[in-house]
Amino acid sequence: MATYNLNDIVLGVDIGGSHITAAIINLKEKKEIKSTWNRNLINAKGTSHQILQGWASTILQSMESVETKPEKIRIAMPGPMDYETGICLIQDQDKFRSLYSLNIKELLAAEIGYDPADISFHNDAACFLKGELYGGSLYGFDKAIGLTLGTGLGTSYTSSGKAEDADLWNMGFLEGIAEDYISTRWFVKRFYELTGKQVADVKELIDNHAGSTDFYQVFSEFSNNLASFIYQFIQRETPLAAVIGGNIAHADTYFMKETQQELNELLGYSFPVKKSFLGESAILLGAGAST
Repeated sequence: MATYNLNDIVLGVDIGGSHITAAIINLKEKKEIKSTWNRNLINAKGTSHQILQGWASTILQSMESVETKPEKIRIAMPGPMDYETGICLIQDQDKFRSLYSLNIKELLAAEIGYDPADISFHNDAACFLKGELYGGSLYGFDKAIGLTLGTGLGTSYTSSGKAEDADLWNMGFLEGIAEDYISTRWFVKRFYELTGKQVADVKELIDNHAGSTDFYQVFSEFSNNLASFIYQFIQRETPLAAVIGGNIAHADTYFMKETQQELNELLGYSFPVKKSFLGESAILLGAGAST
């Protein structure tokens, strides 16, 4: 069983709206220890006890293959949340409602046998951008924006060399807010409106309906929505590049080219929009490197 210098390792955790991923991060080598990588599905509509037990189980699994257990656990988590105290403030989204107002830092610490002071929470969108700047698609850029597309919409930007949460998921957009149009639930809702057929997520949409006229219409509309949103984001932050990650990014074949073309037309110049190079590792590395 492997041993490591305690100063060199932390446990990085990525909590999403439907999953949790955890791995021990070797800070000295700036990479995750592959043997400790674990990913499990989580029912974000479950009870607080069910969610916390699912998180705890995955975290403990990641520590089983190393003799030296990390002293610090750094968790990337979507907001809204009081990241300093560990109190979850998610209330009006389609996830984690049972955790609202709970101190999940203290509750999780009790589940895994850690001191709450050794667990820290960080915004997942900021962690994603931090990881990509650290050694991913945006390596070499010093001013950029990041978008994580999945159950929800995460947005981040660089400020004074640091990655920060842009918190634009609820920005007014079209006839609602940005997350209404740039998320898994938009795909599910829009495809049902066009066809009367239910799909669970973007993967099922691709697996069962790729090639149909309605399939291409949905992705074309999404491309236009995404380009319009990125355009507005650029006006706010004047970045030099953007990176896109999250589960929906796996479907980039169906929207990235059209999004890029539409965005360039809106801007009047070519702006680089890159797909995440690190994938899930970006958030884990970004979380691990956070303090």
